[in-house]
Amino acid sequence: MRKKVLVLGANFGGLTAALAVKHELHGDVDVTVVSDRDYFLFNPSLIWLPFGKRDREDITFQVAPTFETGDVDFIQSAATAMDPDAKSVTLANGQVLTYDYMIIATGTRNRDEAIQGFSENSNTITTLESAIKTGEAWKKFLEKPGDIVIGASQGASCFGAAYEFLFNTSYQLKKAGIKKEVKLTYLTSEPFLGHFGIGGLPHGDQLLGMFLKKEKIDAQINASIAHIDKGEIVTSEGKSLPFAFSMIVPPFSGQDFLTSVDGLANPAGFVKVKPTYQTEKWDNVYAVGLAAAVDAPWQTPTPVGVPKTGFPTEQMAHVAARNVASQIRGELPMEEKDFADIPAVCVMDAGNNGVLILADKMLPPRKHGLMIPGPQNHLFKLGFEKYFLWKMRKGKITLP
Repeated sequence: MRKKVLVLGANFGGLTAALAVKHELHGDVDVTVVSDRDYFLFNPSLIWLPFGKRDREDITFQVAPTFETGDVDFIQSAATAMDPDAKSVTLANGQVLTYDYMIIATGTRNRDEAIQGFSENSNTITTLESAIKTGEAWKKFLEKPGDIVIGASQGASCFGAAYEFLFNTSYQLKKAGIKKEVKLTYLTSEPFLGHFGIGGLPHGDQLLGMFLKKEKIDAQINASIAHIDKGEIVTSEGKSLPFAFSMIVPPFSGQDFLTSVDGLANPAGFVKVKPTYQTEKWDNVYAVGLAAAVDAPWQTPTPVGVPKTGFPTEQMAHVAARNVASQIRGELPMEEKDFADIPAVCVMDAGNNGVLILADKMLPPRKHGLMIPGPQNHLFKLGFEKYFLWKMRKGKITLP
């Protein structure tokens, strides 16, 4: 009897894992994907959307045709509850699905409630909807410019996007001819510039410091936000930062239904996993990408999260898929790749410039790590966006 694999989520981790399981078993398995949305989103391009450089159609595609080509069933509905002992998941549409193996790739939600006044008085770019809303705020700003505050709050993990949006904002201000009129401030919970939530790279703080100095951007590091009022961010130290426009990356949490399963997730809703990406309590349940819990090998004065970007998410999904395939074949799940040991590969865009970030491991201690600045990185990111969207739309998940 063919085994049933259920994948929760249809973005980087979910799409990759579902098609990879099919590939590993040469199609001899039933795979179903469940997602609350019907599209794939290339999140790295959300930094451009508020400035009108991208729209929804440029950075998304419908996933149903991709799954149909890959002989994967797709159901658009949110998972609302799960019972790992009964091997079942309940959906918002009332369906109850059973499985032999499950891969959780449900991503995150913005923890807006962590910062008083955040949702009412600031903007962010961590979801498609929020980036569209930020674009509307940017248009209003251009009609009546003033000071700008961009940053990443305490507990945030997506620092790369904050830096990218910061430098793209500076670039757009120059293009609009109002750069000299605007005080631009970067507010971050990082203990130093270029920490990125991965502990930093050699000379990274000097390089980012040079970028900020060149762009005449003021930096506030090790900052914690007490509350955001209309037109004002107040730090925990009582410092007031007035703004006419702001973009803040908030902390993330896992999906709420995961925390209701005893022994599955940590208090933030992220699923605790082994290096095989099996959950600690159930060997037939896996978690990958943003949904998986990752412990930082450090403590910082202000809490800083660890970024789980597209490249490590794909790696995690392939490891989980190979292990599920092994179990279905009656073998032990031997594939391991600890998140900390996955190579770091990231392109940080800066408008018409950029930085290529390379390291042998995501988290320290490392043997090698470097940051290569230059306008070629902007072009590289543009090219990678087109390639990656093509690759995922076509379901070519075995390509790099």
